[in-house]
Amino acid sequence: MVLADLGRKITSALRSLSNATIINEEVLNAMLKEVCTALLEADVNIKLVKQLRENVKSAIDLEEMASGLNKRKMIQHAVFKELVKLVDPGVKAWTPTKGKQNVIMFVGLQGSGKTTTCSKLAYYYQRKGWKTCLICADTFRAGAFDQLKQNATKARIPFYGSYTEMDPVIIASEGVEKFKNENFEIIIVDTSGRHKQEDSLFEEMLQVANAIQPDNIVYVMDASIGQACEAQAKAFKDKVDVASVIVTKLDGHAKGGGALSAVAATKSPIIFIGTGEHIDDFEPFKTQPFISKLLGMGDIEGLIDKVNELKLDDNEALIEKLKHGQFTLRDMYEQFQNIMKMGPFSQILGMIPGFGTDFMSKGNEQESMARLKKLMTIMDSMNDQELDSTDGAKVFSKQPGRIQRVARGSGVSTRDVQELLTQYTKFAQMVKKMGGIKGLFKGGDMSKNVSQSQMAKLNQQMAKMMDPRVLHHMVSQNAADELTGIDPYASQVQVGSHDVTGAARQWLSILWMWAGPEAAPQKAPPSPRPLPASPAGASRASQASVCERLGCGARLARRSPATPSGPPAPSPVAWLGAVRDGAAGECHFPTAGLGQ
Repeated sequence: MVLADLGRKITSALRSLSNATIINEEVLNAMLKEVCTALLEADVNIKLVKQLRENVKSAIDLEEMASGLNKRKMIQHAVFKELVKLVDPGVKAWTPTKGKQNVIMFVGLQGSGKTTTCSKLAYYYQRKGWKTCLICADTFRAGAFDQLKQNATKARIPFYGSYTEMDPVIIASEGVEKFKNENFEIIIVDTSGRHKQEDSLFEEMLQVANAIQPDNIVYVMDASIGQACEAQAKAFKDKVDVASVIVTKLDGHAKGGGALSAVAATKSPIIFIGTGEHIDDFEPFKTQPFISKLLGMGDIEGLIDKVNELKLDDNEALIEKLKHGQFTLRDMYEQFQNIMKMGPFSQILGMIPGFGTDFMSKGNEQESMARLKKLMTIMDSMNDQELDSTDGAKVFSKQPGRIQRVARGSGVSTRDVQELLTQYTKFAQMVKKMGGIKGLFKGGDMSKNVSQSQMAKLNQQMAKMMDPRVLHHMVSQNAADELTGIDPYASQVQVGSHDVTGAARQWLSILWMWAGPEAAPQKAPPSPRPLPASPAGASRASQASVCERLGCGARLARRSPATPSGPPAPSPVAWLGAVRDGAAGECHFPTAGLGQ
């Protein structure tokens, strides 16, 4: 997400306060200059930037400030507050009413992403249990109905349109009437794209609005035009009663910050932002959590809301098993499904303090999602006995033929099945330890049910399961501590009745274990220690002793020089290029030319 560059620059400017020995006017001005430069580079209007600077200066009077106050935190909070005001229009956004028929009409410029955004909004509410549908009233652009039809079919959303009728007013009216008769709760109408200078299209837009009487008119705006959005938004607002704004393409342009601030200047509330081309790259826009995530401070309450949407507490059978330290492969399958429901991994990680929205690249995110789906496919090939056994790994170890059967049924290698069983064993062991902690599953405030020492042990166990790169990143990032005064890695931090930091960290460990280390940004591994040369005809025993001296201790596995585990061995000392297979915990040495 390009906005993350803006977040990094502002965070860097705020952190410069920590490097200063004395906080004086010179340090404050230098920090504000960095913040203002970053905002101007993001195409924020210069008047708004000037206003932000003046407001911070007036709020922070270093000479009059009491000596006991923390000047750094006061300045950081003042900047944070002004950044929130920059994107906050101060107007409450419209929200649909459950059980009522809500008609939403989309308007906007050509190419701003209206049709795709219509599908995203319908899909968003559909996942939350609403009955949604789509109507294509765009008769101006060729292929508009085909695009909406394709998106709706993919998301399994009912739609209405016509290849023969050319009057958008008739199509919109008939579609709304049809879906109202079928008791749909959210009816979304897509209209033709237009420009503020196209009077005929504006007249058509007014006719459609008068015919269907929408409850909410949403203006879809392309973030790439930056602060020019203000003139366009005002033009649309003057013609029709625009109640909400959705900003698209925030992942692909550096002018996103200018677009957001420009819309806020028109006093039009932003309800959603588009952060990618996929149907789930769509987030509700709330000013304070947005700025918080932008600066790497996370959105703990948003994360808790997402976890609560899964209604994990309603699964009494699972909780009862967890109390007794039992965890089956079927339970693991259900938790995989829960992770898929939570949305893109990058969104989830962006809600955790210390992780930015760009911590996981799109490529790694898609790879992790594909890996998760593959593991679910493997479990689809298992029978009830294997899925419901309290020790699924033991069932497979007693009868190795089961692994081959599952591998054939799911179209994967036996190695993939073994990897799944390894992941399952790790988590089953942790659940067993959790089951031994009294009060963990009582509900309510976890800090009152579980002692500090028990929670510390549980967190240590979870930390062992996480990829070391993630732990390093969590320890190295302290943005939340600096900007909010809350230690994001403390054992207990309360928001309402939730042990939110513990919950977020534990959910991260679960997510990361299942998403796999491939999801983490890859860094170059440290240079290995040089191995002593092996003379021609070296025995496997001497080879093993070298391995033991290096602290590997892994079982040696014979591999043919043609296997993909390592390159063909050109000489008896080719084993120096051995490949360490971390997933299976083995060192695979090419054995060509080595003594037996």
